[in-house]
Amino acid sequence: MNACILAVGSEMLTPFRVDTNSLIITERLNQLGYDVRLKAVAADHVDELARLLEGALTWAEVIIVTGGLGPTEDDITREAVARVLHLPLDIDETIVDRIRERFVRRGLTMPEINRRQGMVPRGATVLANPNGTAPGLWLEHGRTAIVLLPGPPREMTPMLDAVVRDRLAPRAGGGGLFRRVLKITGRTESDVDAAAAPVYSKWSEAAPPISTTILAALGQIELHLTVKAANAAEADAALDVAQRELEAVLGIAIYSSDGRPLEAVVGHLLRDRSMTIAVAESCSGGLLASRLTDVPGSSEYVERGVVCYSNRSKTELAGVPAALIAEHGAVSEPVAEAMAIGIRDRAGANVGVGITGIAGPGGGTPDKPVGTVAIAVAVGEAVRVRTFQFLGPRDMVKFQSAQAAMNMLRLLLLKQDAPFWPAKAS
Repeated sequence: MNACILAVGSEMLTPFRVDTNSLIITERLNQLGYDVRLKAVAADHVDELARLLEGALTWAEVIIVTGGLGPTEDDITREAVARVLHLPLDIDETIVDRIRERFVRRGLTMPEINRRQGMVPRGATVLANPNGTAPGLWLEHGRTAIVLLPGPPREMTPMLDAVVRDRLAPRAGGGGLFRRVLKITGRTESDVDAAAAPVYSKWSEAAPPISTTILAALGQIELHLTVKAANAAEADAALDVAQRELEAVLGIAIYSSDGRPLEAVVGHLLRDRSMTIAVAESCSGGLLASRLTDVPGSSEYVERGVVCYSNRSKTELAGVPAALIAEHGAVSEPVAEAMAIGIRDRAGANVGVGITGIAGPGGGTPDKPVGTVAIAVAVGEAVRVRTFQFLGPRDMVKFQSAQAAMNMLRLLLLKQDAPFWPAKAS
């Protein structure tokens, strides 16, 4: 069953307000098995909202509209719905009396303008709003249920839950939409899709069918698998099979299927092996240590981290020989390796990581352009070192540096010799 969510309010088309209601509504609808096919924000313009409603009525089984139910002239949701459904607007005096009593309880007189909130498209069911003045409305038009809810989340959410329980759940036919997210790093989006597409393209004909969405984020790719099933056990069985098929073609590049970020996965590997880590960072500016310590309980395995930005600090804090820097330059694999081994040995840790690079926007040369980053990971006698060429502005280079370092460590802890990162990461 298909669903549409419309948020009404010109303020959400500015940089100062964001539609968060649709996230809550999507979660509730997915739990019932509704597939949200469209989310849109409409300005306080009755013609624009009417056009969106007319389009959604051709395909959606449920349309949920939030906002635009207030007392002012720019609250146009009721008018737009009445126009599209060819219904007159009647004043419900019961609603007006309730609003007036709410004002009286606060020692105020209800402004006449609030009578607008008593306008109801003929035949609509009024939904009580215990947390505000604007009631919600429920209408049915052919196969489509239309739900009008107020915009403020503290009013919208409890009303939504009541509508889901009492009205939408009985229409849904049972079951729900279940998702699993596979997180991947070390491969580009096109590379992942080339490997995964022959697998997931067959799932639309499976029973139950599984839909797949591929999303690119900085330093990682996500595969979102969605299945409609009667219950979580049935969904897990189907998703387990799908995950194994993708693991067969993507292998160790999949680092998480349970929602954990890379730093949590790496932390688990360190804790499981009773290992401690020390990091020496230059261009990443402490971001690796910050992400590692974002994980609760990371004090069990994070021993220390230093930011050695200058050449002198690389020598003083990580024990990098000055002659090595003079010979190879601060941004080089020999220096990154010396940073990793030096900080590990000085800390008495099991694992050392060294990161040195050029985050930009200045400092690049023809031989070492902005985005050049050398990373080394030392675990016992095993040392891996590599030079990357990251793209993007300074903050992106820093993030990708920390991401690549954690992935190198993950693979080394798993004793995998697969490539740590594509030649040009994006």
